Amino acid sequence: MASTKWAIDPTHSEVTFKVKHLMISTVTGNFKIFEGTVETETEEFSKVKNLEFKADVKSVNTNNEDRDTHLKSDDFFASEKHPNIRFTSKNFNVETGEIKGELTIKNTTKAVSLDIDFGGVVVDPYGQTKAGLTATGKISRKEFGLVWNSVTEAGNVVVGDQIRLVAEVQFIKQA
Repeated sequence: MASTKWAIDPTHSEVTFKVKHLMISTVTGNFKIFEGTVETETEEFSKVKNLEFKADVKSVNTNNEDRDTHLKSDDFFASEKHPNIRFTSKNFNVETGEIKGELTIKNTTKAVSLDIDFGGVVVDPYGQTKAGLTATGKISRKEFGLVWNSVTEAGNVVVGDQIRLVAEVQFIKQA
């Protein structure tokens, strides 16, 4: 049986991150522009062969223009030199709820593991077959070369190292 291709539906998906600010509160951000594809062994979503994901760094949004400009600068993402964040799966197991793969940020690639909560497959009112899932995980931003920081007079760091990732994605089965 031929494999089936699926593509992220960006109007029903979001890719967010959370990071501690001053170690007392959390700032949430997202990427407005992203794309991804999944290839499954059958028409069902249970046997995933691979997943490819890309986020446009210049679309980062934290609801603060100055902070977003700083995130795009060489202090963080260096968006002019490294315009995309990429994830490629190596092992995607719907049954165990885990996806392992390689995440590339700022030309640094590391193995990461994400938890997945598979929502299922349905046919929408327009006849499109859709699959939904939530992927969550944590990474160290410093491991990806995002090392900028500052210290307050009280000794607190401005930006935490641990980044929590949450992707709420809906895929559309391709013809």
